[in-house]
Amino acid sequence: MSRSTRPLLVVVGGTDPVYRGYCVEQAAAAYAIALIDTKPPSAQLGLVVDHEVADTHDPLAVVAAGLALAARHPIAGVVTWDEYALVPAAELAARLGVPGNTAAAMTACRDKATGRRLFAEHGVPSATSTRVDTIAEATVAARLTGFPVVLKPSSHAASIGVVRVDSCEGLPAAWEFAASGAGQQGPEGSGVLVEEYLDGPEISVECVTRRGVTTALAVTRKEVAFAPYFEEVGHTVDAGDPLLAQVAPVAAQAVRGLGVTDGIQHVEMRLTSSGPRIIEVNARIGGDLIGELVRLATGLDLPRIAADVACGKAPDLTPTAHATAAIKILYAPASGVLSARHLAAVPGPERPWLHRVTWLREIGEQVVLPPAGDLDTSRVGLLVVTADSPAAARGRLSLLADGLTLSVTP
Repeated sequence: MSRSTRPLLVVVGGTDPVYRGYCVEQAAAAYAIALIDTKPPSAQLGLVVDHEVADTHDPLAVVAAGLALAARHPIAGVVTWDEYALVPAAELAARLGVPGNTAAAMTACRDKATGRRLFAEHGVPSATSTRVDTIAEATVAARLTGFPVVLKPSSHAASIGVVRVDSCEGLPAAWEFAASGAGQQGPEGSGVLVEEYLDGPEISVECVTRRGVTTALAVTRKEVAFAPYFEEVGHTVDAGDPLLAQVAPVAAQAVRGLGVTDGIQHVEMRLTSSGPRIIEVNARIGGDLIGELVRLATGLDLPRIAADVACGKAPDLTPTAHATAAIKILYAPASGVLSARHLAAVPGPERPWLHRVTWLREIGEQVVLPPAGDLDTSRVGLLVVTADSPAAARGRLSLLADGLTLSVTP
């Protein structure tokens, strides 16, 4: 391709059309984009000025791809919304001399063992955590911590390999599940963590940090199912959530403790009887279309904000909406072959509050529920609605559920 005179924003990975397509589209509305991904762009072809193919989880490969792009274009910034590309993107930003986080800070976010240590050093309310490599070590750590405990891989995402254990009798099966997940995790951390179980509602705080100053933008309240696993099946963002003022200082303290200085953060925590306590800090836009929920509820465009920060610009953080947005993720009643899939309602003028109906599995495809299934095989679809309040949003999702047909053949 010919050399461009307009500075480009390099996007590393994160191009899944269902969950991240809106990120690419919204960033491309304000910036010319160059893409580094594992394959050439397809769905976003019209939005991308240039691209390089590389392993987005390999820092050396990402840096080489970024330098190739820099030889053809001036680069304004580097951004990613892919959890596993955080460290490579940081390495590339440093090499190109554009704003960004250090690789050490991104590693601290990726490696939950390092994150817990830094939380303890900086007085961030978190969970007791012990890194282990064997079931014998896990048993000792669980007894010292006290049941119930949570086992999780040190550097994974999307609740892969995360399980609650209530007694020693449940440890062997839980260890097998967590250790299996740990075998597929990112290279930034290794082993399994045995952690104190934090009781209470789970939320996330969506934040932006620029030059070390963190601003909490919204609270996402979560619905978790398939216990003792932690499958997230729904999220609600309310622009007027009274929790924001309470949890914002804790989220900012956690971001600061990890050394994060720039970008968007998805800070997960639980509201325990002793106050908010951090689960982890994800240094990117939250998954499951949480960025879209924030935009629908508040008018704040997280991909655009992330792009502005990456390019050294002060983002506009003025809310332009005051509503509630919610997503419900659809699961079949059992594992099997999907035999029926129908929703009576469709988006349109009669239902302006129904913003998205997306089917993820086709009739005739295999559906496998957690814990055997993953995000690709267990989810059948998703619904996104808006309303004037969380209660009204729940009512609309319940109304849609009444007209939903999902069935499987064993």
